[in-house]
Formats: sequence, structure tokens, C-alpha cells
Amino acid sequence: MTLGEKLRYLRQMEGTLRGIGRDMRQQEVARAIKKECRGSISQSYLSQIENGMRRHLTNQTRLMLANFFKVHPGYLVDDPDGFHTELISDLRTKELSLDLWLVNGAETFHSDPELCDALLKVARHEDSRKCFVLLAEILDTPGLADRLLQVLKEQTA
Repeated sequence: MTLGEKLRYLRQMEGTLRGIGRDMRQQEVARAIKKECRGSISQSYLSQIENGMRRHLTNQTRLMLANFFKVHPGYLVDDPDGFHTELISDLRTKELSLDLWLVNGAETFHSDPELCDALLKVARHEDSRKCFVLLAEILDTPGLADRLLQVLKEQTA
């Protein structure tokens, strides 16, 4: 995972943790860092990091971002080639691993906005695993998925 991908993931998780219900925007992160950490980082700098235009951070910036997102500073680097997230799975809860997988999946399917949105909603849910268990039960009950979808469409119409 690249530094930019990690930063996007942290913004998504921070938005969830703060109850925003969406990713924190880069500008919101910059403002919050200024207010909460008494540091300074611009939205354009965050954008350059996320887009891979700036691949390395100064130690001061790394420490400030790590402090803000409450992660170890060593997390804020590109993973080496051949690195597998399974190697650090003991350090993360299963829920976080599932959420990260869902966010990565959402990025993969960005050309399908409905699927992308659905994956992100599950990732933002406090118990992603339960969402999939519920989905499995719905699919195991003949006709239930179609009936639920029909009722939900009627309520939004």
C-alpha cells in the first residue's frame, strides 16, 4: 500500500470516527491539524501525497500526521514491494482488516458509483462483519432480497 492510499484510508476512517458519516476532506484535515495539533499542512500538500506526486514526508510532517491520525509514524511510508498486509494482521482487528479491504474494493470499483458507495457504507458501519452475515441470511431466504429491495424502492419513491 502506498503512502497516498494510507492517507486516503486514514481520512476515511477519521471521518467515521468523528461521526461525519463520510471521508474527512483534505481541507478539513488541514484545518483540524492546525487547530488540534497546532501544526500546519496545506490541502494541496495532502493532495500531492495522496496522488503520489510527493512520495516522501519530512520527519516533522510525518510526526504531525501520525499524531493527528493516532498511528505509529512508521505506518506513514510506502510499503516495500512484495509486502503483504497479512504480515501485520495480528496488529489490526479483524474489523479494521475487513474495512480496509472494503475501502480498497470501493476504489477498485470507482467506475460503478452504486457499488462503490455500498462498499464504503459497509466499511463505515460499526460492525462490517455483521453486515455481511445479515446479507448472507437475506440471500439464504428465498425471495427476501427482491422483496426488501422492492419495499425500499417504494419508500424512496
